[in-house]
Amino acid sequence: MTSQEHPFAPFVRILGKGKKGSRSLTCDEAEQAMAMILDRQVEPEQLGAFLMLLRVKEESPEELSGFITAVRARMSAPVTLQADLDWSTYAGKKRQLPWFFLAALVLAEQGVRVCMHGARGHTPGRLYIEDLLGNFGLKGSKNWLDAALDLDETGLCYLPLVLINAELARIINLRRVLGLRSPVHTLSRLLNPLNARFRIDGVFHPAYGPMHQQTALLLGQDNSVTIRGDGGEAEIRPDADCSLQWVRAGKYFNQDWPRVQSQRHIRPDHLDSRDLLRVWRGQLQQPYGEAAVCETLAVCLCLLQRAESMDNARELAQVLWQQRDKTRF
Repeated sequence: MTSQEHPFAPFVRILGKGKKGSRSLTCDEAEQAMAMILDRQVEPEQLGAFLMLLRVKEESPEELSGFITAVRARMSAPVTLQADLDWSTYAGKKRQLPWFFLAALVLAEQGVRVCMHGARGHTPGRLYIEDLLGNFGLKGSKNWLDAALDLDETGLCYLPLVLINAELARIINLRRVLGLRSPVHTLSRLLNPLNARFRIDGVFHPAYGPMHQQTALLLGQDNSVTIRGDGGEAEIRPDADCSLQWVRAGKYFNQDWPRVQSQRHIRPDHLDSRDLLRVWRGQLQQPYGEAAVCETLAVCLCLLQRAESMDNARELAQVLWQQRDKTRF
């Protein structure tokens, strides 16, 4: 039995040394700590303590930046494999269907190469994008060649977190063990695995929006938007005012996105993911869902610099939605 301190112990101590003695990690410390975690050089007890100390304290942009740098250094995606829009989807939906997926399909139809990434199953009772891809004849990528082919053939690929980093995928599923989300839920949203020029993500808690964009600036991601959207996904609620956090050309600002429906929508009793396909085909009318599609699409058009104003973006989104190829799927 050695009395020598474990190399990871200092990182736990930095976070857990009490109200007066503890502090946040620097970027370099966070990168070193995450490198050890991903390389499985920590004990299970240390990992649990580390994650929960961060959860109580709340991650800093510097910590997130360091974590993400460590993850990206271990990704094996070919440099030539790139997308235009990075769309993270980790929260899952429980109150409404993931209408934002249809907005992504419209963008793909317009020539925007969309990379979605996420993880399913870490929170019970939610519907994840990976669960509904088959309804549209799509699939999650099993390797980077799959992703390249999907982008070329359909304009959209979906990367399961396990492909991006298997250890990160294992850790995100510890929610069922720890009873709480961990920083992995936050950092995964900001990975941008294919180095897209534009990035969109969603949050549930208001404080995380500014944190995401401050981290984006540290990472040099100069064009991104975080939506405090439905269920924590990047989806505008048409029946509520939404808060957007932007980084445009390296400058941070926030924006209020006003509702287009004055009356609150009643939550459906049951979610049937096949309704997404029916709405796409025009076989089912869903005023809330179609408004959510168009409003989310409008935000994306602003992000992609394809619209000069909110009003212009909303008008163009309606046109693109009406002009979609209803026979495509």
